[in-house]
Amino acid sequence: MNTMTTTTDTTTKPAAAPAGETVLDASGVTMRFGGLTAVKGVDLQVNSGEIVGLIGPNGAGKTTFFNCLTGLYVPTEGKVSYKGTVLPPKPHLVTQAGIARTFQNIRLFSNMTVLENVLVGRHTRTKEGLWSALLRGPGFKKAEAASEARAMELLEFIGLEHKAQHLAKNLPYGEQRKLEIARALASDPGLLLLDEPTAGMNPQETRAAEELIFAIRDMGIAVLVIEHDMRFIFNLCDRVACLVQGEKLIEGTAAEVQGDERVIAAYLGEPFEGAPGAAEAAEVEAAEQHAAEAAEADASAEADAPAEDAAEEAAEDAADADGQDDDAADDADTADEAGTDAEPAADADSTTSKDGEAK
Repeated sequence: MNTMTTTTDTTTKPAAAPAGETVLDASGVTMRFGGLTAVKGVDLQVNSGEIVGLIGPNGAGKTTFFNCLTGLYVPTEGKVSYKGTVLPPKPHLVTQAGIARTFQNIRLFSNMTVLENVLVGRHTRTKEGLWSALLRGPGFKKAEAASEARAMELLEFIGLEHKAQHLAKNLPYGEQRKLEIARALASDPGLLLLDEPTAGMNPQETRAAEELIFAIRDMGIAVLVIEHDMRFIFNLCDRVACLVQGEKLIEGTAAEVQGDERVIAAYLGEPFEGAPGAAEAAEVEAAEQHAAEAAEADASAEADAPAEDAAEEAAEDAADADGQDDDAADDADTADEAGTDAEPAADADSTTSKDGEAK
């Protein structure tokens, strides 16, 4: 891991939080979508220089909670504070306050260079506006040079300085993940939110991501991370909180959380006493049982169908055979009748012949 250097520039950046200071304070955060409650009364604190993990099964509300913290969603209830100040529900204002994030699905500007992607993250730390950019005066050029220097520091920090002019879309997957983190760091945050940073990575890339996050923590930046890789999250985090069906089930050290029977049951899909949504789980189980019985009945009906078809075919064959016998009998009767009619004709011919001879 490369060591980050410091460059003096004219851009503004949030003051670093003293060690142990509460950076993020989410209190009673609830998010409803119509009749669906995705997040219900979640409390969470993150202190400076701390790595906190957020785990839970799929659909537990983890990303929705992240969106509430970063202004993408306005919580139905509760409040989110950063260093004691309630955050406005606007993403750019949240970033300006000192919170940056990455996304579960990579959201880079694929046709821009690696350097340009990082420069995008500097937009909340520069003072220059439209007219300054159009006139391109000395102040603008100085700020632009400072931003580029800072962006190159971040690329050196993540080990991509040699690919600064490459298009982002041409980077390998693991390096694209790193680039997204560098872009988030470009806003000089006091809190970094990472949504599944190792998703799709191989073991080597996962190890590199772990080292990168430790290095970010060592810079004094607090980290809140969502992850499904339990080995990664428990090795990385100082504290871990588990969400189940939108509610915080437990929060504690890695050892406390991974040994909790409720957490194990939630991941294995086994019900436990007092679990949120127990009634819904019973309804789902009943519906699945009903579907299984219906499928079994259909299978039984399909198994009986060939025997019934064979019986019908045998009956049809027998009927056809009887019909053929009746036709043969009719033909024989016709032939007998024809033979009877032929005998008088023969007698008549014989009589005629005798008469002729007599004459």
